[in-house]
Amino acid sequence: MTSAVAGELSAELRGFREVQSLAYQCAEAVAAQLKPGVTERGAARMQREWLRERGVRDWFHLPFAWFGDRTAFANFRIPLQFFPTHRELEPGMPFILDMAPVHKGFTADIGYSGCLGLNPVHDKLLADLEAHRELILREVRERRPLREIYEDVDRLMVRQGYANRHRAYPFGVIAHKVDRVKERRLSPHLFGFGTQSLKGLASDALRGHRDGWSPLWSPYKFSDHPPRQGLWAVEPHLGFRGTGAKFEEILVVTDSKDPEQSAFWLDDDLPHVRRWAEERAAA
Repeated sequence: MTSAVAGELSAELRGFREVQSLAYQCAEAVAAQLKPGVTERGAARMQREWLRERGVRDWFHLPFAWFGDRTAFANFRIPLQFFPTHRELEPGMPFILDMAPVHKGFTADIGYSGCLGLNPVHDKLLADLEAHRELILREVRERRPLREIYEDVDRLMVRQGYANRHRAYPFGVIAHKVDRVKERRLSPHLFGFGTQSLKGLASDALRGHRDGWSPLWSPYKFSDHPPRQGLWAVEPHLGFRGTGAKFEEILVVTDSKDPEQSAFWLDDDLPHVRRWAEERAAA
């Protein structure tokens, strides 16, 4: 991907930013409707319906929702445990909404952390995620190997007193590449993932294996390479005693020699970023 100025995005990057913004609008709209007794399945259905009403017909993956200790992936052992359950939301309970819509051929993958009422532990987790966003951007700009950046995120979590919960994801990924998806009238999915998006990720994996890189950002040897140009959906996920919190958003990596343009977050007008700014202003 050639370099781009964050304030003057190319038409392609604007397309990705628009669908990411749409997904976060959905998360905020659904979060505002959550109340005691709503189930994870109900929250996932609310996300699907909200996005479909606005033209979404395909997905990188269908929406997820996790409540309570499931936000920290407590006792998750198999992939099926990630899917929404009949767990009901209760006062003071944290929740995570995670969705990856494809709209007009552009893909987003976002994670939104919230809480039904007051929960100081959850508030602290959200506040401490800001340091991870800063660390990841800084070290990507330094062109550190992805595996080393992953390890630095791990070390920061340990210093903060948290457990790494993105390690519970398949392959332990903290991020994965996202790309354009060819629009089709029918958009089948397999195990919750859009088949078109899976084909694209598999194609990247095969090409990357040949060329010495991976579309999955993991703690393993196949991620022991500098950041690859393109768009990455990044999701550091903190856990503490049954409470989990994360953000997920797109990081743009370019071929620019200018450090600030070599990597940048696609959009800073996101709920978690606004929250951090408001907290600093109030301090």
